Amino acid sequence: MSDTPTRRAVLAALGAGAFAGCLGGSDGSTTQRSPETEAPETGGDTTTASTATPERPPVPTVDERLPLPMEPASIEDNAVSGGPPKDGIPSIDEPQFVSVGDVDFLDPGDPVFGVARDGVAKAYPQKILAQHEIVNDVLGGTNVAVTYCPLTGTVQGFERGETTFGVSGRLINNNLVMYDRATEAWWPQILATAIPGPWNEDPEIRSLREFRLVWTTWERWQSHRPATDVLSTQTGHARNYERDPYGSYNPVGGYYEGDSLLFPALNETDRFPKKTVVLGARTADGAVAFPKDVLRSNRMMTGVIGKTPVLAVFDPRLDTAYVYLNPEEQAYKPDGETVVGPDGTSHAPDALPLARVHTFDAIWFAWAGYYPDTNVYE
Repeated sequence: MSDTPTRRAVLAALGAGAFAGCLGGSDGSTTQRSPETEAPETGGDTTTASTATPERPPVPTVDERLPLPMEPASIEDNAVSGGPPKDGIPSIDEPQFVSVGDVDFLDPGDPVFGVARDGVAKAYPQKILAQHEIVNDVLGGTNVAVTYCPLTGTVQGFERGETTFGVSGRLINNNLVMYDRATEAWWPQILATAIPGPWNEDPEIRSLREFRLVWTTWERWQSHRPATDVLSTQTGHARNYERDPYGSYNPVGGYYEGDSLLFPALNETDRFPKKTVVLGARTADGAVAFPKDVLRSNRMMTGVIGKTPVLAVFDPRLDTAYVYLNPEEQAYKPDGETVVGPDGTSHAPDALPLARVHTFDAIWFAWAGYYPDTNVYE
């Protein structure tokens, strides 16, 4: 019998005291739940603003809309309640950080989401984000939202302008649906694009301005960024951050292993086991995915987004990868922890002289559900 927790099992655990307050409301009440990058990336780099009034600050968006699997209204039709109501899973709106020397709540193999931006390095522990899903933060003077969906294994960073993001309480394709507190439009996290919802039935359909967070381990991140700040467990909410109500990544267990899902996927595919981790990238022209274990083994792979050749490069320093547009199909080759270009120059894996496409880890079923026409290379 699978040990993957059902929504009901998660709820039972939450009521047992060990997870006191977990997934609770923003007022501290418990809500029951039923069954790194510094270089700019492509995907639209001109900031515009969604529809807003003087009382409703704009949300930064990009000119080129990312691909959607169907019409926005049809995406809304696939929304289901995750159990908690709007803001029932409270975002962290006043995050506190500690230095590496003050971190006593992370083991070396624990997952963290790292970012280095505008001279600032931060790490957001997965075990904290699993119980909040959104951190409204500031990076190098830019207002941002760090978002994580436990059910789809995706971490995404967005610029948020003068507003904040919250958890809507709805899921689509098992994926977090955020809402912005300026326009109250829905934003499915992976799609990063506004869709209609009950609080804003006619939003401007635009895509958010994204930035990369690296899914890695605490050991790797602090070695790579020893001056990093780390999100503190002092979140302003009473939580037990020693356990993840969905399972564990260190070692992998519970929901995070096996093929069991808590809600139906948008696209049933058996190309890979459902929980296979892929490195996915998308532009307005299409999407591409590389299984992470294959890319880790090969160190470098080629593919196509739309009609443009791309190059996927594995980074052994952080156990992650980057995807670059490579229209001229220039020849690069891995060399230890660096990549050698066609002129013999060595580059860090995240700093090739090519246009980098926003890339992130995702569980296969979720990627295939939102991007059924994705190109896949293995």
